[in-house]
Amino acid sequence: MSFEGQKILPAIRSMKDFDKMLETSFQYGVFLDLHVGMLKSVFEYARKENRKMFLHLDLIHGLSSDEYATEYICQEIKPYGIISTKGNVIKKARQKGIFSTQRMFVIDSSAMNRSIELIHKTDPDFIEVLPGVIPKIIAEIREKTGKPIFAGGLIDTVEEVESALEAGATAITTSDRVLWKHFDQN
Repeated sequence: MSFEGQKILPAIRSMKDFDKMLETSFQYGVFLDLHVGMLKSVFEYARKENRKMFLHLDLIHGLSSDEYATEYICQEIKPYGIISTKGNVIKKARQKGIFSTQRMFVIDSSAMNRSIELIHKTDPDFIEVLPGVIPKIIAEIREKTGKPIFAGGLIDTVEEVESALEAGATAITTSDRVLWKHFDQN
């Protein structure tokens, strides 16, 4: 999936960030750090504005990120997709027909190998690799899993975005508005 040519998936930490995203041509993004009480209204607003938003389930305040919460989110909130580090969340989202993104932190080769094993079990639609500034690792994970990759974390420059994309990343998740502006197709 190419996200209609969109190279950046804006990572939204506040409603102010979301309002800034609405000033761009980006159609896809990621909600981070939301309070459970805001979910319904935030996603209604996003749909009204024709935005397709992933929800980072592990970062919802006031809601445990388990398969029960995932089922609730998929049935009641209906995000475009979810992001999680937890295999049971990924499996439940896939069962409910919601795009799933397995987030993996690559801190050493052992962590990478465990994450790849989990990915083979959960079969997510996407993988988010953090930190996203290691093109060699992006290429290796893409090769070993065959899954589209989001690169995120510690990406600060246009050159780092381009390197991650050249290594095989499908898109870059970032809250850096300077990068949003640079890659906005408006």
